[in-house]
Amino acid sequence: METEFTPFLSLAGGILIGLAATLLMAFHGRIAGMTGILAGIIPPLSADWGWRLAFLAGSVLAPLIFTASGGHIAFSVPISATALVAGGLIVGIGVTLGSGCTSGHGVCGMARLSPRSIVATLVFMASTAATVFIVRHILGGI
Repeated sequence: METEFTPFLSLAGGILIGLAATLLMAFHGRIAGMTGILAGIIPPLSADWGWRLAFLAGSVLAPLIFTASGGHIAFSVPISATALVAGGLIVGIGVTLGSGCTSGHGVCGMARLSPRSIVATLVFMASTAATVFIVRHILGGI
């Protein structure tokens, strides 16, 4: 299993995420944590559901527009749909236990020097490194 190295696309993506988080905080006073934003549009709707829906729509539409304009990012998903669903459920449990997601803690919380977010991000990164090591080197890249 090989991971494609894309430093310029990754840098551009990081800049856009940072810009979106900064603009959301500047104009709405809100943190760009995707799970918190999503939770506000699931019934019962929060009073500020409009910007939440727009933010999520932009998150989905931007890659589609990029692809439609001729951009291409090669990727593959070498696991089953069942494994994807199981992974999503595990992430959902982690988001609940961690009081937020990687975007909320890693991008916004660390920028605010929140001790809770710094610890959460360290746990996310350590868990990710351990998972990749186990899947690729112990289980043989299932």
